[in-house]
Amino acid sequence: MTLPSDAFRLTAIRAHEPLRTYAPRRSPLSQDREDSLERLWPLFGFSVHDDAHPYPTTPDGLLDTAALFGREAPLVVEIGSGMGETTVAMAAADPGRNYLALEAHLPGIASLLGFVGQAGLTNVRVGHGDALDLLRRVVGPDSLDAVHVFFPDPWPKNKHHKRRLIQPAHVDLLRSRLRVGGTLHCATDWVDYAEQMRDVLEADPAFESSGLVERPAHRPVTKFEQRGLDLGHVVNDVVARRIR
Repeated sequence: MTLPSDAFRLTAIRAHEPLRTYAPRRSPLSQDREDSLERLWPLFGFSVHDDAHPYPTTPDGLLDTAALFGREAPLVVEIGSGMGETTVAMAAADPGRNYLALEAHLPGIASLLGFVGQAGLTNVRVGHGDALDLLRRVVGPDSLDAVHVFFPDPWPKNKHHKRRLIQPAHVDLLRSRLRVGGTLHCATDWVDYAEQMRDVLEADPAFESSGLVERPAHRPVTKFEQRGLDLGHVVNDVVARRIR
């Protein structure tokens, strides 16, 4: 059995390719994570880019979520699930919805699979690769119940702000995949990025935005977030609901 790798391209190489919203990172897997990957990837994982680890598709070429999860249910997509604690906690508390976690970095994939196995969850699936690429190509319009973007790469240097995930062009894509009434929930501990999130979402007439708010009770605090809070970082959430 072959396992996924970080062999897919992490950076655009042609002039008109979309800029990647994540930075390439390589790190070795611990033995526990290697074991989780070997045991659970065939059950819960697929690759966005590698045909050796395909996802099921409908006759018209879209992602077949009923086949992927083994049931029909509202779908939540998490872009950048990190090490997976938030995904697992929210999915466990919300068994009526399916959770599709999309992550570009293999250690996070392996960690999330381990948590899924420990919790015995059946409503989580894990996609390895570029989330925006998957959404553009094989996720149909008006098909998602929610999109979660928690602590995306802040790209703090001004010259890198064009790589931030929450900007008008990407939000257009995310909104188009949400059903009317669906939500885009973002969180960050970078104040200027929070302000950008707020401004972009408030400028979109198809969204009704909360503005900057404190963490809703249903979003758990991750270890990453807690480290920031301990350092005095201010965390802001923005929840935008598609209204048309």
